[in-house]
Amino acid sequence: MTDQERSELKNKIEEAIAKTEVELEKLEEIAKPIAPENSIGRVSRMDAINNKSVAEASLRTAKRKIGNLKHALTKINDPDFGNCARCKNKIPIARLMYMPQSPYCVHCADRR
Repeated sequence: MTDQERSELKNKIEEAIAKTEVELEKLEEIAKPIAPENSIGRVSRMDAINNKSVAEASLRTAKRKIGNLKHALTKINDPDFGNCARCKNKIPIARLMYMPQSPYCVHCADRR
């Protein structure tokens, strides 16, 4: 990986962290508990509870993504950054730009 690619990837990771943190704030708001005294009707309440469950799943995914992105950011200057954690082959820069938090190449990620 060249220094320019590493710099571009670092910027991409920082942008992804910022974007995901904004998304995380929105999801935390949506995933707040629904007050039982809220008179929205039985069907609407069931729909709100279902939407809350979906938001909670998205919230967990966003938190995991931020954690993985921050971990990738701390490892970006390591000499073995960009190598697959399983097969040790180089991960193509296009994959790293698309999914910088993934420690696996496409082939190994597919086998997981």
